[in-house]
Amino acid sequence: MSVLVGKEAPNFKAKCVFTNKCEDIELKDYKGKYVILFFYPLDFTFVCPTELHAFQERLKDFGANDCVLLGCSVDSHFSHLAWLDTPIEKGGIKGITYGLVSDLGGHIATQYDVLNPDGVAYRGLFLIDQKGIVRHQVVNDLPLGRNVDEALRMLLALQHTEKHGEVCPANWNKGKTAISTTTESVAEYLKAVNG
Repeated sequence: MSVLVGKEAPNFKAKCVFTNKCEDIELKDYKGKYVILFFYPLDFTFVCPTELHAFQERLKDFGANDCVLLGCSVDSHFSHLAWLDTPIEKGGIKGITYGLVSDLGGHIATQYDVLNPDGVAYRGLFLIDQKGIVRHQVVNDLPLGRNVDEALRMLLALQHTEKHGEVCPANWNKGKTAISTTTESVAEYLKAVNG
């Protein structure tokens, strides 16, 4: 498994479906914004719609923090369109408004080293900063749904670090105490949380 953290996110050109229309996109066009690129195995499956709806529920929070969401699977854009037209009560993802990238052939998943031996993507998630650098990645096996709140927390932690020059301790959340990069700051923090 490749570690992409600290490296430029592999660029790609692909068809991307937004609600009911298909556009050609290129990842580098999103420079200047934060991007969460997440891979899921297949359309019309079981864990995947729960994740896609969970991201939609937090879409405003990501957008308010200048972050674009892009889901990606090895399905065609036609499959994405059909799944987007399928109601929730039938296992569909009607109502999802962020982009779904078509990765037929698994070329993008291969670039991000998340393509499994069966030709579908593991549940990889990559947080890409405004300069196009991967700052966080996590990969789950197929049956393990990811935590969308954690993805948002990582975005907010990155933005806090960039803005304030502080580091974010374990379980940090927005509005909580962060740490300066000094021994004294760490000692004060540990005393406060353990005292």
